[in-house]
Amino acid sequence: MRHPYTRTRRRRLLAALTASFLALAGAAPAVAGDLHPSGADLRSSGAEREPSAAPALADGLALTPPMGFNNWNSTHCGPEFDESMVEGIADLFVTEGLKDAGYRYVNLDDCWALPARDADGKLVPDPARFPHGIKAVADYVHAKGLKLGIYTSAGTKTCNSAGFPGALGHEYSDAEQFAAWGIDYLKYDNCNNQGVDAKQRYTTMRDALKAATAKTGRPIVYSICEWGQNKPWEWAADVGHLWRTTGDISDSWTSMLSILKQNLPLAPYAGPGHWNDPDMLEVGNGGMTDTEYRTHFSMWSIMASPLLIGTDLRKASAATLDILGNREVIAVDQDPLGKQGTVVSSADGRWVVAKEMKDGSRAVALFNETDAPQRIATTATAVGLPAADAYTLRDLWQHRSSNTAGTISATVPPHGTVLVRVFADRRWAAHPPAVELGVDGRPLAVAGRTLTLTSTATDLGRTPARDVSVALTGPEGWTLRARSPRRAAALPTGGALRTTWAVTPPQGAPAGSYDLTLTVRYLSPGGERVSEALPLTAAVVVPPPAGTSYLSDLPWLSATSGYGPVERDTSNGERPAGDGHPITLGGVVYAKGLGVHAPSALEYYAGGACTKVTADVGVDDEKGAKGTVAFEVWADGTKVASTGVLTNAMPAQPIAADVTGAQVVRLVVTDGGDGTDSDHADWANARLTC
Repeated sequence: MRHPYTRTRRRRLLAALTASFLALAGAAPAVAGDLHPSGADLRSSGAEREPSAAPALADGLALTPPMGFNNWNSTHCGPEFDESMVEGIADLFVTEGLKDAGYRYVNLDDCWALPARDADGKLVPDPARFPHGIKAVADYVHAKGLKLGIYTSAGTKTCNSAGFPGALGHEYSDAEQFAAWGIDYLKYDNCNNQGVDAKQRYTTMRDALKAATAKTGRPIVYSICEWGQNKPWEWAADVGHLWRTTGDISDSWTSMLSILKQNLPLAPYAGPGHWNDPDMLEVGNGGMTDTEYRTHFSMWSIMASPLLIGTDLRKASAATLDILGNREVIAVDQDPLGKQGTVVSSADGRWVVAKEMKDGSRAVALFNETDAPQRIATTATAVGLPAADAYTLRDLWQHRSSNTAGTISATVPPHGTVLVRVFADRRWAAHPPAVELGVDGRPLAVAGRTLTLTSTATDLGRTPARDVSVALTGPEGWTLRARSPRRAAALPTGGALRTTWAVTPPQGAPAGSYDLTLTVRYLSPGGERVSEALPLTAAVVVPPPAGTSYLSDLPWLSATSGYGPVERDTSNGERPAGDGHPITLGGVVYAKGLGVHAPSALEYYAGGACTKVTADVGVDDEKGAKGTVAFEVWADGTKVASTGVLTNAMPAQPIAADVTGAQVVRLVVTDGGDGTDSDHADWANARLTC
């Protein structure tokens, strides 16, 4: 696989090859998928439906997406990867409740073996990493009621640069050796494949695993890891139990988002025993915020993806364990109907993805791709629910139920996801009405100056909200005053309380982000006191200077890059900041500018005082003949200039945009429609005139 990001560093190519034996073992966790939010058991109700298709391999394996752990994302081939770590993860599965939540597989990735086979052609575990051998580790894991997975490649060597033995030409011997060790799961990578047809290589290992199972009685779940290069979703349903649909994930928002978008359209190919695999989880590895990790976990679950923990659980925070252990979200992933969620809408980065559940409910993800809060809305009808007087709506992160007349909506924070489960429920009135909070506009303020915000509290329920009040709170020293009523005696269905607020950060407040909270309190018809909160992020900004300034000299509101950070006055580098090269386009070197990797976005505060953005743009010369990108300039959500697709062979292209009156100017680079390989993009001599 091509490395999609760096100049020189070869990225390790891997795939999460996973499996689930829960249905056969009768070990499926008692999660919310079996229960209506009201507590009623719906497993024998008329709403229950049969799965749409039998398992493709008809062997009873991976009837729900595999759940477990793989060490690669946190350790790679580091010295901490050894039998002590593997057994410690198995221990934590039990003590932290992850086993009870449904996680079963503890999987070894590359570097577990010695670089050469023995005299009999057998694989040899590295005695430094696994002094007691793989079978001893498997016995330890099995004693915990868990399962062990292993890794190799469908080539002559694995993907690591050290070149450990691959299985090409050794399929039957290796499969029998794995089964004899007690392996339950095989991740089969794609490196050093010698140009042999992918379907042939992966089918040979399928047959070898079947033969090993017949001989030893050890069933092994088989995950195909050829990175989606040959569209395995079209041919692999009777070859493996799951298949990678994309290249490798990395611990960044842009990587996760890119993979998410590649996997979403493949919903028709997933089902019990045959799953799309968008790669392992990065939750907890530190490259994203907890909000972004909740999105990662929510979207993998609604896509019925394998859930393979990729962080070292021995170091996991309470927030990480809370995300990974959310049983209501896991129930969405593990629903036995086996449907992958499908896109209902995706306009302007406001995504609605819905998944049909076996009990007739729908799981609905309201996902905000953008860098600003967004109201995202759909309806019960749009997500496939039957007409009803009202519905029960269960928030799977807040663990609260409410009733709705049919609207499903929320103000979703940047890069956030609201995940709900919606039922056509006769007992909807047992829950309080859903009240949606929102704020018009974006809270950008200059220190010492007053910003006006308008909040809304809207009753989405079939029942009225009574004695409604809203409050806005913020950091010490901030002044927050209501300029219009913030109370209402009652809100009928669809009724809204709108309140105008004067928000003033203190004089001298440093530029940066500050937390505000909008809260609504109300009584349900049953007299229950309900409180809902909407976290907000306010920014104290610095007005742009008069005249023309280089954007690389100005502070930005936000900055994202597809690989590594946005660089000032150099090209895009590796992961650390400040390691880029001189910006060079068409042989011309530029002293000033911004270096990014697609997809990327930068936002600047213009404050209505600026008129023009100009730059010379293109793919940096350092990428040789590779790279295709497109540049865009946006003013307050309106695209005001774009280049179309540019290649490395093209000289620098001028771009100029009228941004008169805009509060926020946004610079965007997309991948040109062909993926992100080598997409180092430069905003050379980028300037803002105010």
